[in-house]
Amino acid sequence: MTDNLQSPIRRFYAGKNVFITGATGFVGVTIIEKLLRDIPEIGTLYILMRAKKGKSVEQRVEDVKKNSVFNRFKEMKLEDRFAKIKPVEGDVGQENLGLSAADRQLLIDNVNVVIHSAATLDFFQGLRETTCINLLGTRRVVELCSQIKQLNSLVHVSSAYVNSYLTDVEEKLYPAPDDPEKVIDLVNKSSDSALKEMEPKLLKDHPNTYTFTKHLAEHEVAKAATRFACGIVRPSMITAAWHEPVPGWTISKNGPQGFVMGAAKGVIRRLPLDASVIMDYIPVDVVTNAIITTGYYVDALKVKNGNKPDQLQIFHLTSSTYKPFRFEKLVAQINAGMHEYPLASAVWYPRLQFVKNLTAFRLGAIFFHFIPAIFLDLLTVVTGGRPILLRLHRNVWNSLNTLERFIFTEWHYDNKLAIKLAKSMDPVDKKLFGIDIETLCWEEYFKNMHMGVREYLNKESPKNLEAARKKDKILLGLHVAMQLLVYYGIFKLLVCFGISSPKAALVMPLVYMGFNAL
Repeated sequence: MTDNLQSPIRRFYAGKNVFITGATGFVGVTIIEKLLRDIPEIGTLYILMRAKKGKSVEQRVEDVKKNSVFNRFKEMKLEDRFAKIKPVEGDVGQENLGLSAADRQLLIDNVNVVIHSAATLDFFQGLRETTCINLLGTRRVVELCSQIKQLNSLVHVSSAYVNSYLTDVEEKLYPAPDDPEKVIDLVNKSSDSALKEMEPKLLKDHPNTYTFTKHLAEHEVAKAATRFACGIVRPSMITAAWHEPVPGWTISKNGPQGFVMGAAKGVIRRLPLDASVIMDYIPVDVVTNAIITTGYYVDALKVKNGNKPDQLQIFHLTSSTYKPFRFEKLVAQINAGMHEYPLASAVWYPRLQFVKNLTAFRLGAIFFHFIPAIFLDLLTVVTGGRPILLRLHRNVWNSLNTLERFIFTEWHYDNKLAIKLAKSMDPVDKKLFGIDIETLCWEEYFKNMHMGVREYLNKESPKNLEAARKKDKILLGLHVAMQLLVYYGIFKLLVCFGISSPKAALVMPLVYMGFNAL
């Protein structure tokens, strides 16, 4: 292992107590794992948690420790470091973060670094919920920070998409889309139906309440930047791990991980996506390292500036202008990977096709998603299972209009400041907390992602791979037989409509090409 004692970042965090919101999420658990694994001298990790589903926060911490992100951690026999985790019961959606007086004082007296990553990520939630959690939640965290006695830094996890009304975005704070006090007042005084009616006018060019309230939240942090050291990180779509804790690790079903999971099961066969458009993806371990690095960096700037906070630091954790990715180069690899590393739980022979026209996708979804879903759900009911496919595809169908902008728009996120930070890091820190994706190979990355989806999302061991490959061959046979049956049925239908057999035979290639175009 690298001589961590030479790491300025490790030295900074040594003995520091860190308060983390959103600690049970995809990014949150990776932050916990990374801090515990690579900074053994770290102080206490106070993690904000809600009691949930009849479980106390102490019980929920035990569930966090079982997360697959800690598999390598446990192989290294580092479980004794779990003792550094201290749950604090609360909720960013409640006044005063839902903290008891004693817990709030505990944080005020002991915390040194605050990492605020809690947010509601639901693009379809109403303004009331997103304002309460994303905007007011951030305000509540900032208010706590202003009371903390020995605060070194606050790191706010935002999103590159807070400025999604622009297609070329810089690492700077853009003007607020509205007066936050006005928005909060409307939320407090208006009914749900009234808010829903006002939403389009309030959001203006913002595509949803998520980006709107996250944008306003950045301004809450900006207002505090003159009082204490603050940094904002804006990741794009966060995807599976590049290197740590292991290549391909993921617990997120968002973005490519989700559709790879569905496609590998044979459930998703068409995807509304223009393969020529740049998709901005960033590995979760790069985001985690950037958050940790930012906590150190903004404090170092403050010290350099005579112990006065420097200007607000904003970093894009993005790939579109630095390491651009397009699916057109990987379509064949993704389809091949689903047969090289197939799922034993696949319900049909996997094959994924990208469709860059929403109308064509909807038409194709009827044949390739809805009709098979009806039959498979019926089979599930007969065998005593719970039918979910038809509902899943219906939800996707209903969300298409809302997601269309994110599916087909190409954004370019300038990340010069993040690159400058990455290049300026100490050589030891570059190895321990690397944020530079210059050497990332998308082909290798997606291969690892595919295996990660198989193991961590589908919960399938590498040990059942041979059995899965045998099943894949059986599914191929059934798939070919079904196709022949369908085309034979269409042929007979054409004959029934008075078309001669030779002419019907000539039409069949056109039918085949038509289906493949959907």
